Formats: sequence, structure tokens, C-alpha cells
Amino acid sequence: MGGAQLELPSGARPGVCVRRSFRAHAGDQPRRPPGPIPVPGTMKQESAAPNTPPASQSPTPSAQFPRNDGDPQALWIFGYGSLVWRPDFAYSDSRVGFVRGYSRRFWQGDTFHRGSDKMPGRVVTLLEDHEGCTWGVAYQVQGEQNPGYLGPAPEEAIATQILACRGFSGHNLEYLLRLADFMQLCGPQAQDEHLAAIVDAVGTMLPCFCPTEQALALV
Repeated sequence: MGGAQLELPSGARPGVCVRRSFRAHAGDQPRRPPGPIPVPGTMKQESAAPNTPPASQSPTPSAQFPRNDGDPQALWIFGYGSLVWRPDFAYSDSRVGFVRGYSRRFWQGDTFHRGSDKMPGRVVTLLEDHEGCTWGVAYQVQGEQNPGYLGPAPEEAIATQILACRGFSGHNLEYLLRLADFMQLCGPQAQDEHLAAIVDAVGTMLPCFCPTEQALALV
């Protein structure tokens, strides 16, 4: 067997990291891919396509990468840029692999990490490409192992915390309301009961936290 198959949720559009079907090859160090490779994002075992690397060029599965892909708590994050050499989160497993249907291009401006407002740097982004393929590294993380994972809590407790917290990017309430606005505008047919319950709890508790003028100032 030339490579270990790994199934990730399909249909997600890649961003900085993607959750998507890709073929993984175990190995300590990322290997330079032999060239671009074709499409689509399925996890069926495929015969060698015209641009698919031969099995002899692919690392073979290793005991250090156990096959626990069926773990419902596991999430695989696929990094195709700086995450291939500098993951900034804890992970329990990593695999070199590729995602079909996308090509990597230095077409994204960066005014923070690799440039400035006056001189934007160039970093990679992914473009849909039927005949494309992007190599990268997938990292397995588990929600309960995440140091920032707070776990379940009553909606009222979550609402209280949201109303009390502010960070570098703004008030926690803004985060909640912008997400709720997005769902109302773009997914009114979808039912997110958890989100709706927290919004309702916040609406009930907000007058107790501060006067109306101060409440409006939060967002």
C-alpha cells in the first residue's frame, strides 16, 4: 500500500487551513512533491492518474502514525502555507499529503505577518483547479485536548461570559451578534438552536449588565 488514506469532511472551502478529503503519506519530513496532481476531493482508492506520484515516490505508512481516522472527536486541519513548518497549535498526529482540486498560488497579499500596509508581502492562497493538487501537512487535533476548549455549559453561563468579556479584536458580544446576523442573512432556513438560545439569553440578561446606552456601545 503506497499511502494511508485519510477521510476529512468534504465540501468545505479551504482557507488558511482546510478540512477536506486528501490522501496522506506518513513521514517525518515533508517531501518535495514530484509535480501537480489532478482532482476531485473523494476518498475512494484511485488508480494512478496521469499526474499522480507513483507509489515508489511516496512514503509508506509508519507505525508512528496509527490509523485512528474513525475517531469522531478527531479533526484534521490541512496546512498548505506556513503551517507546514510552523503549526501554532497542539496536535496529536501529522501526515504529509495532498488535496485534489486546488492549486497553490502566491497571489494573496499580507500586510501583517510578511509585509506591511505600504509594502504587502505575498503569501499563498488556494484556487479551485480541476486538474490541480496542493501538497501540505495535515494535523490531527481533538477538541477536548485543545487548551482553549471550555466544554459544555448552560446557555445562561455562556451568555454571562460573553457579556463580560472583551479582547483585542473587540467585545465578545459583537462576535455573537455578527454570527447571528450572518445566519439570519445567509442561512435563514438553517436551525442553529444553540446559537439562538445564547442570543435569547443575552437579550434577557443585557439590561441587567448595563444601561441601554452602554449596551449599544459594546458593539
